[in-house]
Amino acid sequence: MIRTKQTTNHILMVEPVAFGFNEETAANNYFQQRTVAEGDTVQARALKEFRGMVDKLRANGIDVVVVQDTLVPHTPDSIFPNNWISFHDDGTVVLYPMFAENRRAERREDILQRIESEGFMIRRKVDYTDFEKENRFLEGTGGIILDRVNRYAYAALSQRVDEELFLQYCKEQIFVPVAFHANQTVDGQRLPIYHTNVMMCVATDYAVICLDSIDHPKEREAVCQLLQNKGKEIIAISEEQMHHFAGNMLQVENEKGELFLVMSQSAYDSLDEVQLQRLSKYNTLLPMSIPTIETLGGGSARCMMAEIFLRKGKH
Repeated sequence: MIRTKQTTNHILMVEPVAFGFNEETAANNYFQQRTVAEGDTVQARALKEFRGMVDKLRANGIDVVVVQDTLVPHTPDSIFPNNWISFHDDGTVVLYPMFAENRRAERREDILQRIESEGFMIRRKVDYTDFEKENRFLEGTGGIILDRVNRYAYAALSQRVDEELFLQYCKEQIFVPVAFHANQTVDGQRLPIYHTNVMMCVATDYAVICLDSIDHPKEREAVCQLLQNKGKEIIAISEEQMHHFAGNMLQVENEKGELFLVMSQSAYDSLDEVQLQRLSKYNTLLPMSIPTIETLGGGSARCMMAEIFLRKGKH
């Protein structure tokens, strides 16, 4: 039996063809900002940022499978594939129910075919998308942070992370569920954070987390306790840093097994010297310049990468 790892060397990324501000997701994604002019310039900038990120990952020995988005149907958020699909080392592919109707069209069978054509083995598909008919959502590794080695799943409950569905997912995929509430201040109000992965990142030996967003002291303590029990050093970030996407990071490895922490330049710049030193102990930091994607999309570097844990081999 091959030991499960927290990190992979294989990443799926979707190249944008018509990236832009998504009105449907803006309903509860308070990270989205309409501050950049719309139109061709946005797509051109987003494409440049995307390709720059792919090049930087590949230059560091990380395998990136790039699939191009399609013009029809229009899917302005296709650049964030980690919300609709996840790939697991037992050969399972999971498809997730999405809050925004125009994001449901991001699920494409040809992307699975492409993954298989790269030599990855898909043994079974688990499809939760029917829950969309009941207005119940569970948005992939945006909503669920997986500790794959210890089989724990962390989720901040929101409109996009249905508690019952999360518990069902954990039971069926054999994870111990850790549900809690995480908020951010929007116009003086405390409102649910739309995705867990903007306030939390679980890596091999540490966790980056915005503890200030977990308002309930008992929930905060329970999450901290669990992370520490599982041998993770807790690296806390402030709510201000979270708004610069300092929670939206992903640890990956290259073909030599060297570890990297991928984040945006904005996230990197928001961190202080001590935080940077603590993170650098464990892995090389890889900041990516993606300001257009972050600002209009309301998602960052982690959201752009769907980790492929499937094994390669003969069918």
